[in-house]
Amino acid sequence: MFAGLFRSPKRSFSSLTEQEILAVAIAAEEDDSRIYLAYADILKQDYPASAKVFEDMAEVEDTHRKTLIDMHRRRFGERIPLIRREHVSGFYERKPDWLRKSLSLEAMRQEAEAMEGQAYRFYVEAAKQTSDASTRQLLGDLALAEQGHEDVAGMLADQHTPTTVKQDEDADARRKLVLTYVQPGLAGLMDGSVSTLAPIFAAAFATQDTWQTFLVGLSASVGAGISMGFTEAAHDDGKISGRGSPIKRGLACGIMTALGGLGHALPYLIPQFWTATIIAGIVVFFELWAIAFIQNKYMETPFLRAAFQVVVGGSLVLAAGILIGNA
Repeated sequence: MFAGLFRSPKRSFSSLTEQEILAVAIAAEEDDSRIYLAYADILKQDYPASAKVFEDMAEVEDTHRKTLIDMHRRRFGERIPLIRREHVSGFYERKPDWLRKSLSLEAMRQEAEAMEGQAYRFYVEAAKQTSDASTRQLLGDLALAEQGHEDVAGMLADQHTPTTVKQDEDADARRKLVLTYVQPGLAGLMDGSVSTLAPIFAAAFATQDTWQTFLVGLSASVGAGISMGFTEAAHDDGKISGRGSPIKRGLACGIMTALGGLGHALPYLIPQFWTATIIAGIVVFFELWAIAFIQNKYMETPFLRAAFQVVVGGSLVLAAGILIGNA
């Protein structure tokens, strides 16, 4: 009775018959072909050269599927058992298409490479478990083919995406990352980190009450996050500017704004006033340098200039908050 509660609903690989191994392989090749075609559809508009690479890889997978079906037909007839990779314990599963749409171009390339490696290991293990000579030879050949798919993908990439095209596609992908996530997120982080300094430290020095200071910081951070998020999402739908989804930009901006303020509000959960204030000051220091680092890395702003602008601006706001709090 209790053994049934802990028994996996998946089959062990060693329990599969040769017919079931062929069925799993057929379904796997069909799934991988569909995934590559889905990548091609996603990339077709912005990266047509890379889309062509994935279309050609899908065609290779479909050829493997047809070969496996021919082998199954010769050995076991027309009826292919319904069993897939996700039904077998210890084997990998593929994400559905709607979870792939947000992948970057480079992430798709890396996932394709991982898929070929997984397929190679599957065929190696499948060949070990097969006694029929013709089936074993086919599975071994497919293992070698999957192992060589990295070279095939490289040749297809050289054919469809020469160096200059790949560089242009990578540059465009980076530009979209910056416009959709980095730029709104950086604006939010700057606003959340700098604009909340004055009210938080003013409240701290005016009341000397860490809990009240935390509540001020929490309300200022959350309110600023909601305001900045809605503003970013509402002021540009991204169609003309090419800045991407307004929802993604709004979330990036709103979340980073709230985090920027909460960073130096959370230390005031500590009951000791000066301990909380010193820790909050240290957090502010790291927040400002993080902003300068992001500006330098993604916005190509010279680091010293970015650091000077952020540190001076933040210091002025911090000083204003302390002076007002002590007034």
